[in-house]
Amino acid sequence: MQKRTLGSSGLEVSAIGFGCMGLNFGYGTVTPEAEAIALIRAAYERGVTFFDTAEVYGPFTNELVVGKALAPIRNEVVIATKFGFEIDPDTGKQNGLNSRPEHIKKVAEASLKRLGIETIDLLYQHRVDPNVPIEDVAGAVKDLIDEGKVRHFGLSEPSAETVRRAHGVQRVTALQNEYSLWTRGPETNGILDTCEELGIGLVAYSPLGKGFLTGAMSKETQLNDNDFRKILPRFTADAMQANEALVSLLKVIAHDKQATPAQVALAWLLSRKPWIVPIPGTTKLHRLEENNGAAAVELTASDLERIEIAAADIAITGDRYPEHLMKMVGR
Repeated sequence: MQKRTLGSSGLEVSAIGFGCMGLNFGYGTVTPEAEAIALIRAAYERGVTFFDTAEVYGPFTNELVVGKALAPIRNEVVIATKFGFEIDPDTGKQNGLNSRPEHIKKVAEASLKRLGIETIDLLYQHRVDPNVPIEDVAGAVKDLIDEGKVRHFGLSEPSAETVRRAHGVQRVTALQNEYSLWTRGPETNGILDTCEELGIGLVAYSPLGKGFLTGAMSKETQLNDNDFRKILPRFTADAMQANEALVSLLKVIAHDKQATPAQVALAWLLSRKPWIVPIPGTTKLHRLEENNGAAAVELTASDLERIEIAAADIAITGDRYPEHLMKMVGR
């Protein structure tokens, strides 16, 4: 697996990371712990050194699994986790956002314990809290860095202005934003430009459109009742049928490159900037190997132009989140 550096921070990770959320959160299924641990270790054996989790995944249980899986190879990997929600410790219910400095430090201590590590490699604010100045958030993480409990600071789904303000207090190493061929907001909302200017890496979550860009979903796909995609506008039957045009484009390019649609989607992201790192997730070994294989797919300038021209004629149907969740991004 090739390596990449997140911006000018010096934090080196595998070119393709592993998003661990789906192992037991979000998609309506829970992978047995032994299987989840085996898959995470299989990812490492295949060159993946960058693993992403969060306290809210589960909540709490995802960090426990990731910690157990990576314990034997702790010094060989980069572990990222996140804070930012108020979570009832007994019920796991989310009660809004909370990025007050004292809460950040409490969450960091709990994450360290669940992960079984002494230092969090990359700690993100999961969503910007409008009730707490970002300077206070950055200051709290700076304190944790000074104490040796955190190495790098990140933000997820902030506005470009928020990034600049945070960066003025504590260097921002990485932004984690949704970015893919069907979610291209970072190209137009100032995020990519800000990353380029300030030397910040971009970690692209949902790089396969929450599974849609793999070509394995259609309007007939039946989602589990507790699969969070059921509330997403892009996953209605009508929207999926309309958005098949993008998958068809990927299939055509994939056929020519002797690759899969997922590999083309990931290779496209890797081609955008040398400091972009996608973190696809999966519960299956063959999908993990397919995703990792994207690092070897070479898209020529002609391929990229062909994708760009064709994609420009495809209007994506549906917002990526319902209204109440869209309000939490770009703050």
